[in-house]
Amino acid sequence: MATLTEAPPPLSPTAPEKKPPRGRGRLVPYWLLLPGLLWLVVFFALPMVYQASTSVQTGSLEQGYKVTWHFATYWDALSEYWPQYLRSILYAGSATILCLILGYPLAYLIAFRAGRWRNLIMILVIAPFFTSFLIRTLAWKTILADGGPVVGALNSLHVLDVTSWLGWTTGDRVLATPLAVVCGLTYNFLPFMILPLYTSLERIDTRLHEAAGDLYAKPVTTFRKVTFPLSMPGVVSGTLLTFIPAAGDYVNADLLGSTDTRMVGNVIQSQFLRILDYPTAAALSFILMAAILVMVTVYIRRSGTEDLV
Repeated sequence: MATLTEAPPPLSPTAPEKKPPRGRGRLVPYWLLLPGLLWLVVFFALPMVYQASTSVQTGSLEQGYKVTWHFATYWDALSEYWPQYLRSILYAGSATILCLILGYPLAYLIAFRAGRWRNLIMILVIAPFFTSFLIRTLAWKTILADGGPVVGALNSLHVLDVTSWLGWTTGDRVLATPLAVVCGLTYNFLPFMILPLYTSLERIDTRLHEAAGDLYAKPVTTFRKVTFPLSMPGVVSGTLLTFIPAAGDYVNADLLGSTDTRMVGNVIQSQFLRILDYPTAAALSFILMAAILVMVTVYIRRSGTEDLV
């Protein structure tokens, strides 16, 4: 008796095997990275190596400088100019806090309340970049001029009395004081705070706010529990983009300040271009970079946004 056997299942069509890319195809990503790598090597790595070599040299401009591995230059520079370092950190930190206080409400308005005015407000935020940094800083000399409307308003509100007691102003004037330098830093770097904040806030799903309201959360609670935590990447990015260039700035302190408000950037500029003490200037630059790197690393670790590194 014949037995019935099941027919074998039909053969499924096999997918064509992917051929490994040829040698040239594998090198395409590296060729695309080559222009950027060359740019970094020529304009970042080589100058850094040159400055590192300069910082350990000894000699004079007439006799020439030689690499003698004189690391004592770092200690001499730090021990002599540490007040300027502290002043730079204080001014940059104050300007960063003011930028965050002023920039966060504006970024929130643009992201959630601006509506059809969003593009116009964004243009107004970016518009200062169309003008030279130097011209914008010089304009503040007119704004904060002695006897001007700003100084008059501050005097009528007795603001200068408080800031004078704190050591930020002197008498009835604002120019050539720490307050003027911080105001200039705040104005010049405010867009660097607003743009990252807006980008971070704009990505927040508004349905989260509606869900918080459905759970009877007050607007303040919604902001504290939902909006601000979700905008932390923008806060961290904005503070870094503001603090780092502000700490090394010397234009605002030079034009709006005095000899008592000199920052470390002014010292580096003077050492490089006036005194012509290149080893000390290079050592000061490396100390500033190292200090900023340590502070930024600790700040990012504490803020819980290590993915930004």
